[in-house]
Amino acid sequence: MSEYADRRARLLDSLRELESIAVAYSGGVDSAALLHAAHSVLGDKACGVIADSPSLPRRELREALELARTIGARVEVIATHELDDERYRANAGDRCYFCKSALFSAMEPWARAQGFRALAFGEITDDLSDIRPVAPLSAAGFSKEDVRRYAREAGLVVAEKPSSACLASRLPVGTRVSAERLGRIERAEEALKQLGLRQLRVRDLGESARVEVGRDELAFARERMGEIGLRLAAEGFARHELAAYLSVAERALR
Repeated sequence: MSEYADRRARLLDSLRELESIAVAYSGGVDSAALLHAAHSVLGDKACGVIADSPSLPRRELREALELARTIGARVEVIATHELDDERYRANAGDRCYFCKSALFSAMEPWARAQGFRALAFGEITDDLSDIRPVAPLSAAGFSKEDVRRYAREAGLVVAEKPSSACLASRLPVGTRVSAERLGRIERAEEALKQLGLRQLRVRDLGESARVEVGRDELAFARERMGEIGLRLAAEGFARHELAAYLSVAERALR
């Protein structure tokens, strides 16, 4: 048995032992692979849970629901209310912590009421009352390439999907998060995606926007700078600049 096959077997065995599990599901490759694996061994005793709020683009929600349907897995959408938390809105550098806290606050009582024995949150291993939290992918030794390989072998359309992040990540640290700012970012990104751009971030810098695209799309975007400017102006951006998108790891090396 290859090393990957051994890790895959460990993943499926660990999920089978849980008997029932609620998977924090976003429609990205990691959570999609985990939901597929859980559904393959537990059937209806595995359920994806999507946390819905203004920070989740409507396109991402639609695509996540459609993907769950193709997997055949049950999925529930529950509302989270991180925008009610002043600490989240302040965006002081610890925003993600308060976002995860909102997810826990919404998902844990729902999972308990539904009778699930475990919650899967990717890398999160915080203690949650009487329901056991698990990180099945990392526990099985899965790397990012393992996850994408699993997704390819399972025929999941997200196998090569670029990494994503919530809309609030487009705001500089210290810029307050609001439903209005998130809505503007979502509309701007949707308008630019309609031009054919795939890997895309619109960084909201106030009156200006920093448009980041995949390196392989830079030439394509430069040819359309006029149209990009018009579509951004419709959302109140007076100026814009174009740059290559850098992953978190790439930014850390700069």
